[in-house]
Amino acid sequence: MAKAETEPTVTQDGEAPKKTWKRHVWDSLDKSPEERHFVYKLDLLLLTFGCLGFFTKFLNQTNLTNAFVSGMKEDLNMFGNELNYAMTAFTVGYIIGEVPSNILLTRVRPSIYIPALQVVWTGLTLCSCAVTNTTGLYVMRFLIGLAEAGYYPGLQYMIGSWYRKDEIAKRACILNASGSIAMLFSGFLMTAATRLGGRGGLPGWKWLFIIDGIISFPIAIASFIFLPDLPQTASRRFFTDEEIALAQKRMALEERKTREPFTAAKVKKVVTSWHIWLLSFYYIFISGTGGTPIFPQYLKLHKNPTYTVQQINLYPTGVFAVQAVSAVAYAWISDTMLNGRRWPILLFGATLNLITWVSLAAWYIPEGWKWTCYYLAGQHVGLSGIAFTWANEICTDDTEERAIVLATMNTAVGVVTAWLPLLVWQQVEAPQYRKGFITASSLGAICLVLIPIIKVLQDKEIVK
Repeated sequence: MAKAETEPTVTQDGEAPKKTWKRHVWDSLDKSPEERHFVYKLDLLLLTFGCLGFFTKFLNQTNLTNAFVSGMKEDLNMFGNELNYAMTAFTVGYIIGEVPSNILLTRVRPSIYIPALQVVWTGLTLCSCAVTNTTGLYVMRFLIGLAEAGYYPGLQYMIGSWYRKDEIAKRACILNASGSIAMLFSGFLMTAATRLGGRGGLPGWKWLFIIDGIISFPIAIASFIFLPDLPQTASRRFFTDEEIALAQKRMALEERKTREPFTAAKVKKVVTSWHIWLLSFYYIFISGTGGTPIFPQYLKLHKNPTYTVQQINLYPTGVFAVQAVSAVAYAWISDTMLNGRRWPILLFGATLNLITWVSLAAWYIPEGWKWTCYYLAGQHVGLSGIAFTWANEICTDDTEERAIVLATMNTAVGVVTAWLPLLVWQQVEAPQYRKGFITASSLGAICLVLIPIIKVLQDKEIVK
């Protein structure tokens, strides 16, 4: 069963640590020298290379939109809903791959499997510069989605397999922030790529995909070398026997179970538990509004003033800055000020989401507030790491369930975003997107109901 949110973390010796102001700066500063050194080494390997890989994943994912508004639309004759279809193709591949990938991750070495995914999507990204029509683009985006599917839920599963309760939210949110930084960087990268337009007979948007591949490939190769496995299968290349024993003891103290066989009883337990259903539905309602370039489209279609291609690429980068800052801020507040409680942050974020989407649904609001809402809409991404942290903690007593639930949460969002944009975020209705903003407002309202329900059910399990 899940542990109480306010239960104090214990040291490797089984005693409650003495808490000082240092934990508000970084959690490992309050730990013993041995454990502090171990966590530092773990951060250097898992967190660093996980974030670098996630950076390249989101760099590629975001650059489709940047390429679209920077010449691809005209070159591939994408004047209808073709951008929606390309995004849907990616999402379908993502949906198909996520759950099988995370199940496989509980049985194979992550240090081989996850970097292999990176190599595949890097190669496909490079091939994207060769597409000459929308059919080729759809096929390429589907394959890239399939390759990228296992990365994010896989990294969240690994974070939940190595870190303790007072450590996990920061790492999960730092991982999310690295994706937001990639999206922030993407706008500047596109601005630079446009200056290469014409070199080698290629337009700037094709150079963007080439640059993506050049950035991603060395990170994928380095991940083969430095990314660790799980505590039960960790290599002695980077960790000593004592550190591996410490890692396993840390997880035992958190009541985080090790691998068990997949049986009919286990599958039944997973699919009949409220964990997989309510957590997945919640994640749909908090993340189902993403994936639509509403701000760039607003700028592209804006009149008086008319914005340049460079401005269209650069101004929305502020949204990604909000994503990164909110992810880190939410993690620190949840871990320190709220003593490990996740639901208050999620409830606050859901309320802010609702205010933002309702304002944009009204549309005829002051221009300054409209821009503010576009930027604030990015904070819902900052909640993602907290949501996955909560899921890791709720499912702490079953590693297979934890892997499946984490992947299913992400898959559920993909299932919705595969078709929802085609109905409510249609490119031809830009920039007002009335149906989209009303739908987003409705999903935000449902979140305000689901979060207290999940908290009550979690408390009941703790009592048992």
